[in-house]
Amino acid sequence: MKKIMMIAIAAVVMMAPLAASARVGVFIAPRFGWGWSQPFWGPYPYPYYGYPPAPVTGDVKFDTHDKQAQVYVDGAYAGRVREVKTLHLRPGSYEIEVRGGSGTEFDQKVYVAAGKTLHLNPDAEASE
Repeated sequence: MKKIMMIAIAAVVMMAPLAASARVGVFIAPRFGWGWSQPFWGPYPYPYYGYPPAPVTGDVKFDTHDKQAQVYVDGAYAGRVREVKTLHLRPGSYEIEVRGGSGTEFDQKVYVAAGKTLHLNPDAEASE
């Protein structure tokens, strides 16, 4: 009986490190003042404090009253203005064309920068 008890105690002692490693990622670091801080991922939704991930796309937003106008990006049909209110494009230069019922109303080469929004107003261009 004594031998079985010693084997059981040895097994429990040897299993303790395995049970501790199952809680990977829950590190509670001390902070100034009383108590303990949040787990390391803390109140921020990012893997490190205060720095959100860099945006990888830029936005092109259309400010027009003609919601049925067709939008073309580099000659390829992207949809109607009503459907593609905002285009999310990778950084670079694009040929944006807006065609309404009377033909091409707006045709412009634009440069899209990451994290920036470019507002296009085809109505103002058509009136000039």
